[in-house]
Amino acid sequence: MTCATKTCGAQARADVPYATGQQYLKDGVMPHMWCPGCGIGVMLRACLRSFEELGYRNQDTVVVTGIGCTGKLDDYLVTHALHTTHGRALACATGIKAAKDDLHVVVFMGDGDSVTIGGNHFLHAARRNMDLTAIIINNFNFGMTGGQFSGTTFSGAITQTSAYGNPERQIDICALAEVAGANYVARSTPWHVDDLKTLIGEALGRKGFSVVEVLSPCPTHFGSNNKMKKGTEMLAWLQEKTVPVETWRTMTPEARAGLFPIGRLVDRDEPDFNARYAEVGARATGN
Repeated sequence: MTCATKTCGAQARADVPYATGQQYLKDGVMPHMWCPGCGIGVMLRACLRSFEELGYRNQDTVVVTGIGCTGKLDDYLVTHALHTTHGRALACATGIKAAKDDLHVVVFMGDGDSVTIGGNHFLHAARRNMDLTAIIINNFNFGMTGGQFSGTTFSGAITQTSAYGNPERQIDICALAEVAGANYVARSTPWHVDDLKTLIGEALGRKGFSVVEVLSPCPTHFGSNNKMKKGTEMLAWLQEKTVPVETWRTMTPEARAGLFPIGRLVDRDEPDFNARYAEVGARATGN
């Protein structure tokens, strides 16, 4: 586990009239390691700008990651960081938040870490309504290990381990989060940059388990096998395949086929785990 080295968050640049998130980035770490066309950089910028707008201090913020392309993200940040084993980011984040409720705990994962290898921990973090923010880059495959299909790869897609089409059905991350009990669930893409930052900011500001899924097909593996070899082709695909949730709710099941609703999908105010645990403690002690 690495720790923030600054004693307080740096001030926003006076010559820029908006939040940049620069105070959370290590000096000299750019350019980053992600492939051209990957949406992780867009997502990270949106998140760091939201950190600044919400007044997150470096030493009060913990970034938890797992394994894979998204798992490299903590290398670039000046916050507390915990780099965990594959699929265990949410389990470790749960322990941090249960022990130190005053910390902002943000978990960055790919589709493998979150709902494929880490599916069991995802269910229980949502069921407990842990006060965590989970930001998930769904790139539809295991990117760093060569492009194998994951739990979110849609049926029929070509990957390194499904040369003639994926025979499995995909997991809907947002639907899973909703039925498991998350307080806040949203979905966006690197194409919808402003909306993405708004939704991440909302998620960070909510109590309880908050999930933002960021649809971002892997350009190197998934994209090259599914007619999205260039970042521009991926962005065009995202524009074509996404529908505002308000429109989605008026559509027939037949019209929804192959499309993703984007926006704020779930927003409720159930007590988080730490609040419930405090109630149990009060009963146990007679307070």
